[in-house]
Amino acid sequence: MQLTGSQIIIECLKEQGVDTVFGYPGGAILNVYDELYKHTDEITHYLTSHEQGASHAADGYARSTGKVGVCMATSGPGATNLVTGIATAHMDSVPVVAITANVGKSLLGKDSFQEVDIVGVTMPITKHNYIVSDVEKLADTLREAFYVAQSGRPGPVLVDITKDVTANKTEYTRKDPKPIERVTETIKDSDIDKALSLIKKSKKPYIFVGGGAVIADASEELKEFVHKVDAPVCDSLMGKGAFDGTDSLYSGMLGMHGTKASNLGVTECDLLIAIGTRFSDRVIGNAKKFAKNAKVLQFDVDPAEVNKNIRTTASVIGDVKEILSRINEKLPQYNHEEWIAHIEDIKTKHPLKKHDNEMSGPFIMEKLYEVTNGEALITTDVGQHQMWAAQYYKYSKPRTFMSSGGAGTMGYGVGAAIGTKVGNKDKVVVNIAGDGCFRMNMNEIATATRYNIPIIEIVMNNHVLGMVRQWQTLFYGERYSYTTLNDQVDFVKLSEAMGAKAYRITKPEEVEPTLREAISLNIPVVIECCIDQDEKVFPMVAPNAPISEAFSEEDLEAKGLDC
Repeated sequence: MQLTGSQIIIECLKEQGVDTVFGYPGGAILNVYDELYKHTDEITHYLTSHEQGASHAADGYARSTGKVGVCMATSGPGATNLVTGIATAHMDSVPVVAITANVGKSLLGKDSFQEVDIVGVTMPITKHNYIVSDVEKLADTLREAFYVAQSGRPGPVLVDITKDVTANKTEYTRKDPKPIERVTETIKDSDIDKALSLIKKSKKPYIFVGGGAVIADASEELKEFVHKVDAPVCDSLMGKGAFDGTDSLYSGMLGMHGTKASNLGVTECDLLIAIGTRFSDRVIGNAKKFAKNAKVLQFDVDPAEVNKNIRTTASVIGDVKEILSRINEKLPQYNHEEWIAHIEDIKTKHPLKKHDNEMSGPFIMEKLYEVTNGEALITTDVGQHQMWAAQYYKYSKPRTFMSSGGAGTMGYGVGAAIGTKVGNKDKVVVNIAGDGCFRMNMNEIATATRYNIPIIEIVMNNHVLGMVRQWQTLFYGERYSYTTLNDQVDFVKLSEAMGAKAYRITKPEEVEPTLREAISLNIPVVIECCIDQDEKVFPMVAPNAPISEAFSEEDLEAKGLDC
């Protein structure tokens, strides 16, 4: 049948099972939005306050559901406002399809009104991108975009469509989506055997889990693998929830703000088994001194990640779920009782500092964990609050922690929380933010109230850019260059003006009852938590230092240093 380009876009979304889109209309994409208007019973569109909020909402939706997140924007500034969200998804391998419209084909390259070469702009930050200037190629391009976004190592894909294509007609025939198959052809028996041999010879193995294990839905296989190897487990920020954070073998996060148990344990181990992780600089610290006593065994779907940052002894390339499944079939039960006991001793000697009954980020996160029984879906912005959310809330399941890891995007959280809640309507969704981040995305509270999306926004307000101030205190001689946010902004009044219920907490005894009330209301809620401007995240590893030199507040005090 003959359809316009706009009709084809809608039909292709329906082909892919898309029922949720986040976006913001404009002139070049009007034909698409006009068609979307006719399909509101099949596709729900959420109008965000800003295009960046749409891209982050699509990202949060994708991370928390495992489905493709979809966002839309018009040409020029509409499209460029998606860029930060696309880059965020790219760094963390999130399957997002961004659909933008551009000026008509005859106007391309002429500095036309609201014309931007968004394909050129996003080339380095997408898995692939397209410009469609021929309506006959539109359907197959969209189908390919969804396939590329999901297959192998996932990532964002952008499809830019000229306005004339959205109006032109061509023949359309419905097609079923191409099935997404796990990458197995690269998994070699010889690599599996080498991995098994390294595990057999190891006396002090350690398992390091990254976001790839979450993406591959490999939690069950990972659990079996860990307990067969009988090894302690640490994770990256992106790996949260892939392995149960309440399991006795779990030792906490690795890296700059990881636990001493994980940092010291990895430094002492003789075999580091890295599963779905890219060895970020925030994880490894000084690369030359990282896991210097260990052989490194890496499992990853992307061969480009092997030997990129850390030299490996052996690797298995392919889908992590399938790799673990094949290894588990051949893996005997090992016992590393003495090694496990040693790590337990480090955990006992160097626990995360408790913050009982004091108005602090860790205390608030511990109370949130207690009130929600660890069942909430947590999104975060970026900074100290992000690290407290990673350290003090225990994640026992995958896709329960949504945070900008690689890009470190301030302003990610509220949009991501909206997308997460839309995709998980039966779950409590809480975004953890700092006051600096909240200033960047508070307009999306209006989105939450417009659609009555019951997210809870916790703002850790210390009136400073906390993480930057922490670095200025420790490494820049307490020169607080433009990081103090003392002004007259009232987050409670702003939130109420946007239609949300808002609270301000100044005492620790107010935390628990406020959280319980916020959950019970089932409406958009903002909770401003007033904390001290000099509160810090510990442990910490100094830039370019080995992770074995992680220091705590007590370590600094023992050296007579004021932190």
